[in-house]
Amino acid sequence: MTQVSKDISEIGSRFAIDGEFVEGVEVESGHINTTYLATYRDGDGELARYILQRINEKVFSNPLVVMKNIERVTRHINRKVFQKKRDFGGQTLNLYPGRDGKNCVQGPQGGIWRCYNYIEGCRTYDVVENTRQAYQAARAFGAFQDLVSDLPASQVAVTIPGFHDTPARFAKLLEAIRHDPLERASEVENEIAFIKEREPIIGVLRDHLEAGRLVERVTHNDTKLNNVMIDEQTDEAVCVIDLDTVMPGLALYDFGDLIRGATSPVAEDEKDVSKVEMRLPMFEAIVEGYLETARRFLTPLEIELLPFSAKLISLEVGIRFLTDHLEGDRYFKIHREGHNLDRCRTQLAMVKSIEDQEDRMLEFVRKSNSQ
Repeated sequence: MTQVSKDISEIGSRFAIDGEFVEGVEVESGHINTTYLATYRDGDGELARYILQRINEKVFSNPLVVMKNIERVTRHINRKVFQKKRDFGGQTLNLYPGRDGKNCVQGPQGGIWRCYNYIEGCRTYDVVENTRQAYQAARAFGAFQDLVSDLPASQVAVTIPGFHDTPARFAKLLEAIRHDPLERASEVENEIAFIKEREPIIGVLRDHLEAGRLVERVTHNDTKLNNVMIDEQTDEAVCVIDLDTVMPGLALYDFGDLIRGATSPVAEDEKDVSKVEMRLPMFEAIVEGYLETARRFLTPLEIELLPFSAKLISLEVGIRFLTDHLEGDRYFKIHREGHNLDRCRTQLAMVKSIEDQEDRMLEFVRKSNSQ
């Protein structure tokens, strides 16, 4: 048994998992948490797999609050799914308790660990391959929002203050530019200028919220395509995963983030930004899927701002990547020199592509909503 497997076995032994540990491997995905896939054999000889994950305490300073949010949301969703039989293939995300009955455990080397069921027969995609996948992912996130739409936002804690406070993100970027600890600002003058030119739109959603024109809801806040499990045979959405950032927010944040990630034909760290585009057919599929499950609770203003949200969230994420690049790559995991700068440039290219098509996007949203 490798050292990694021994470590995974030790962690898994602290959870209420039936069976004998067989093997464990690290899952090389995601920017934030450390994730392992553990396989166990039960008394009948059947194999079952589980996800073991250590919460990144540098990102989530109070992981116990994160776990309380996840437990509250998953219980709320599962209760409604079982009552109304509203699911995407018979599987939902469930937390396995520790042997002490709590929703997480302390790891042998410290840190907070949790255990999820592994969704079999499914996979995630970093880049959407067809409009059916785009439609299904949007339908899943819309359904997630619908299922928690009657859960008061006040019952879910804020785990990352100011997560989608775009003006605050912009202010932090300006501070990073001023301090320039690694003297990188001179290398990114074009990116800085691009962002500053769009300063007038940065506060639009926050202003609507503060004025009471938008409703604060329980939202996912990380609606990347790879946070939806897709059935490998049918391409149907099965389950929304990665609930660390579930907290009060705007439905528009979730929709905008989905468009940002799912309509581009390339990964978010693509070096050749000429390949980045907001593909209108993918956008249309996402709008149709999202409105199918989310229209019931959305307000007219939320629907009208759907295209704008995609532009703003793309800009916000670009700001975050550029800030991290200037500050020395302290937040997002990087795998090469300039990785966060590459990520920033893809986001800014997405902003430009959305701007070029925003009128057509809004026209399609209005048409779809009237049907």
